[in-house]
Amino acid sequence: MKVRVSVSLKNGVLDPQGRAIQHSLEGLGFGGVKDVRAGRLIELEVDESVSDADLDEMCKKLLANMVIENYRIERVAA
Repeated sequence: MKVRVSVSLKNGVLDPQGRAIQHSLEGLGFGGVKDVRAGRLIELEVDESVSDADLDEMCKKLLANMVIENYRIERVAA
């Protein structure tokens, strides 16, 4: 089974990568972009036996920095 973990910065945390993307978009002539927040997508291939609690622990212990990031887990049908 495939699992997608989306990790993003919490509101209020400065996002220099997002700021650089926004600045680059403006430089390319794309107006109207008021804010950009960059994150990451992690895809895992796991056995059916891996529980939601296991996935939650993976995120808390390794995949996300709980101080500054949020995460969302999505199981994807094959």
